[in-house]
Amino acid sequence: MGSVSDLRKGLIIGFEGSIYEVIDFLHVNPGKGQAFVRTTLKNLETETTIKRTFKKGDNFDVLKLEEKAAQYLYKDDCNYFFMDMESYEQYVIDETKIGSSKNYLREGMEYKVRMAEGKALGITLPNFVTLIVTSTEAGIKGNTTQGGSKPAVLETGVRIKVPLFIEEGDEVVVDTRTGEYSERK
Repeated sequence: MGSVSDLRKGLIIGFEGSIYEVIDFLHVNPGKGQAFVRTTLKNLETETTIKRTFKKGDNFDVLKLEEKAAQYLYKDDCNYFFMDMESYEQYVIDETKIGSSKNYLREGMEYKVRMAEGKALGITLPNFVTLIVTSTEAGIKGNTTQGGSKPAVLETGVRIKVPLFIEEGDEVVVDTRTGEYSERK
């Protein structure tokens, strides 16, 4: 059990039957009356945010968020399937929880699945992933003085800018934090 004094940014709590992350909090101590804490909570299952006020004596469960190594298997209509690398258990994660991370998912690659209370809440991407260029324009030599770049489509469908020397079929390393080209493999 947690108390109001435990509230801080990033804390994962069980409250009203759902799992929430504390996004923001403000401790208020009015001149008269009881102190309280105003919070903004993000529901990790539905991705919605709520504002909630906690007073002294209000309790909630403090949950531990863990990450498990899992291999990306496949996607169906609206779910992504991952397999735990140790127990071979499969996790199903809704497309809304994956978000823009889907641009960097390659079948067979290993990712970290965020878990709380036995529920898969989302994934953590590695900083860099290697993807294959499926289409790009032919680079024209000599049309720039500083290297230059051109658009390319990767195997996941994401579009990025790559140097002129990159061709279709090349493997490129992409920084998942910025979505930019890093190097050719």
